[in-house]
Amino acid sequence: MDQSAPYFPTYRREIRAGLRDIAPVAVAAVPIGLLFGAVASAKGLSMLEVAMMSAFVYAGGAQFAVIEAWAYPVPIAALTFATLLINARHVLMGASLGPKMELTGIQRFIAFFFLTDEAWALSERRAMERPVTGAYWIAMALVLWANWTLSTTLGAVLGSFMGDPARIGADFAFTALFIGLVAGFGHSRVTLVTVGVSAAVAALVHHSIGAPWHVVSGALAGIAAAYLAAPEEART
Repeated sequence: MDQSAPYFPTYRREIRAGLRDIAPVAVAAVPIGLLFGAVASAKGLSMLEVAMMSAFVYAGGAQFAVIEAWAYPVPIAALTFATLLINARHVLMGASLGPKMELTGIQRFIAFFFLTDEAWALSERRAMERPVTGAYWIAMALVLWANWTLSTTLGAVLGSFMGDPARIGADFAFTALFIGLVAGFGHSRVTLVTVGVSAAVAALVHHSIGAPWHVVSGALAGIAAAYLAAPEEART
């Protein structure tokens, strides 16, 4: 009992840190979730179907891409490919974050079901100072997952009564928040080159080819830029 006593205050501190860090993200996610639920409802999905998609797919960008292309009969092959392409970036995010987490292999495998851009950015920022513990990840990731599932379900209930959040700029809330999180990583030459090249390539591909190719293109360009900009000793 005496040996385990110091663990619990640390456990509670990690939970509080996770809740504190995810709170602004969760608030920003609400209008986006409401918007998705309303759009999905207009496409013919029921409240239960929206709730199940958010709970089991849990991929905001992919969900929006899929719902925009939703039709009857459902083009399953096309939607599956789009989802795979958009979420391919999670492979790179998981490879980057995995070694910095105090979790076993199977625990990381389960934890990465809840991986999002925002959870990744917050964890990478925290990993600059200390390892990412399971308590921190659980508190942060579960809150965002529950918040997304509930807000999209509520959006499906409200439907057209909610109006269009884009008219007040709410559709940009998540993007603006993620830009702020990335800006907190530091201002080293490698970071600036990586972010700049990734953003430029993603914007160019989106303009010339369209979604969802810009997601993977930006990610791969960022990796290549980071490798080339890194000191020679860091590449070996």
